[in-house]
Amino acid sequence: MPKVITDKKRIAELLTRGVEKIYPGYQELEKKMLSGERLRLYCGYDPTAPALHIGNAISINKLGQFQALGHEVIFLIGDFTGLIGDPTDKKAARKQMTREEVLANARDYQKQASAYLRFDGDNPAKIMYNSAWNDKLNFKDLIGLASNFTVQKMIQRDMFQERLKEEKPIYLHEFLYPLTQAYDSVVMDVDLEIGGNDQMFNMMCGRDLLKSIKSKEKFVLTLKLLADESGKKMGKTEGNVVFLDKEPEEMYGQIMAWPDGVLIPAFELCTNIPLSEVAEMSIALKEEKINPRDLKMKLAWEVTNMNHGEKKADKAQEYFIKTIQQKELPVDMPTWAALQDKYKLLDLLVVTKLVSSKSEARRLIEQGAIKVQEKGGKFMVIKDATAEVSVKSGAVIQRGKLHFLQVTR
Repeated sequence: MPKVITDKKRIAELLTRGVEKIYPGYQELEKKMLSGERLRLYCGYDPTAPALHIGNAISINKLGQFQALGHEVIFLIGDFTGLIGDPTDKKAARKQMTREEVLANARDYQKQASAYLRFDGDNPAKIMYNSAWNDKLNFKDLIGLASNFTVQKMIQRDMFQERLKEEKPIYLHEFLYPLTQAYDSVVMDVDLEIGGNDQMFNMMCGRDLLKSIKSKEKFVLTLKLLADESGKKMGKTEGNVVFLDKEPEEMYGQIMAWPDGVLIPAFELCTNIPLSEVAEMSIALKEEKINPRDLKMKLAWEVTNMNHGEKKADKAQEYFIKTIQQKELPVDMPTWAALQDKYKLLDLLVVTKLVSSKSEARRLIEQGAIKVQEKGGKFMVIKDATAEVSVKSGAVIQRGKLHFLQVTR
């Protein structure tokens, strides 16, 4: 069994960095960790997308910090809860997914999480799937579990109250989501669950159920969500999420597009830079002693480095400087062999795989995100979705700021 580290300073940083709240309290969890007891903890990830994102990485990184102190970490894939769909903060019921879709989405989760967690060595993180126990529950079991919760407790949640006001439907299976997540804690017999502060209700249900069934106390640690100074969250709904499967150049460029107000929270939540340095950055930023762009480049490099390594982070930064700041074309562009002299723009974008569909192409064209450059000439923004364009050899097609394609014949 790996040695549990009880260094008070390291424990203090672990329990404060990026942490919103600890239940039942900070002192209780600190005392437990200082005692040298090895904790079993987990965080669950429903495979609602084919890649984890930077918000997930915040909690995975926190799991990694517990792992580094010798504690037992479980990376739980919610292949059962993902079928239900977490109603948290949703104004309408989620579209239900099939088991095949969920498992396909989760295929590369371990690979992506391995940038933050070790799945080998003397204290490997465990991967578990909650279908392993939830698939075995029968209707009698479900009724028994449901008897631990009241309708009043469920219906009081903010998103359900909003739906009631707007006369939108609330489906019975949505009430079962926190119950099912709560059962994970019971089966795995955990000491601690961590997650974003938007998951507090679900995690506290697990605390209540574990206490009811096994008379065991479970700690709950909620993490701050990545947000700008106005409190606007960074995420899939807002369209500024960074997925962990993105190529280094794209990951770096997406972070460079983040608003300045998210910089300091992102350094705290998304990197392992010492908090003392983060505090110095915050002061320098407020006193205008540093250019926000320079800090953002440091942030983009740090996050890209954590996910792809130092060499690829360096190349991504170099790529950004040349193609965005200095407006040079990248040296190594993908090429595409045209079969004719002219194409309708919508067809061209689809056939070159710069977009996945004509609807996406139309949206990007209307946003002015598509440019075409004839060999040696200037880039022309095309905003007409019905346009026909010339594609002579050497022409370059640009999508957004980071994607380039050169035509060959």
